[in-house]
Amino acid sequence: MDLGLNGRHAIVCAASKGLGRACAMSLAREGVELVITARTAETLEATAAEIRAATGAKVTTVVGDITTEAGRAAALAACPDPDILVNNAGGPPRGDFRNWTRDDWIAAVDANMLTPIFLIKAVVDGMCERKFGRIVNITSASVKSPIAELGMSNGARAGLTGFIGGLARQVARHNVTINGLLPGPFLTDRLRGGFADAAKRTNRPIEEIIAERSASTPAGRVGDPAEFGEACAFLCAASSGFIVGQNLLLDGGGFNSTMG
Repeated sequence: MDLGLNGRHAIVCAASKGLGRACAMSLAREGVELVITARTAETLEATAAEIRAATGAKVTTVVGDITTEAGRAAALAACPDPDILVNNAGGPPRGDFRNWTRDDWIAAVDANMLTPIFLIKAVVDGMCERKFGRIVNITSASVKSPIAELGMSNGARAGLTGFIGGLARQVARHNVTINGLLPGPFLTDRLRGGFADAAKRTNRPIEEIIAERSASTPAGRVGDPAEFGEACAFLCAASSGFIVGQNLLLDGGGFNSTMG
């Protein structure tokens, strides 16, 4: 299926690994020219080389922290008029809300709510003028089903989701869509780290932890990041202009609801 994206330009944030990398790879396969960001130069350059080798796409790297003003400015300088923006940033740490300070909360809101809002603010009017724009916010399944130990993530990402619910309807008439992708358990470095911690705490093999987590989903497995990337590319397709303000949950059926 041709998604009609050949020659389009995209910024994909936090794209050196995990779900951001998967989204970048899927867009590159559709002929999209990429600007990808991450904090670690070595990892980012390796990812860019892999995407170029696999797809032949043009990939520009921008090293920096997208949650900072300087990091955002650098990404936008490399691609001031993107057709596609994929917002992504690492989540705040797990823990007990009783131990979180005001600074902890501000950092979480900055990274997982305000950063995507500021990037959208920088590009959305240009998208409207050009009559094409696709914005995808990578949030979390916790937006629909809160995870107790991820309270800062629950709150900040839910705040972004609420804001987007209003904005998406304002710009849709210009063929600009804003939607959310909500990952459940995907086998990324972050999830592997969580499995490793659980294995250490319980003195069990990590393979046993992964199998246990896999069995807890109706799909009977954890997700492959490549599946997530393909869902992102679909939301960015030229033919996806009627998908507005939605939150697509990719969790193997873990969220139990009659209506998603």
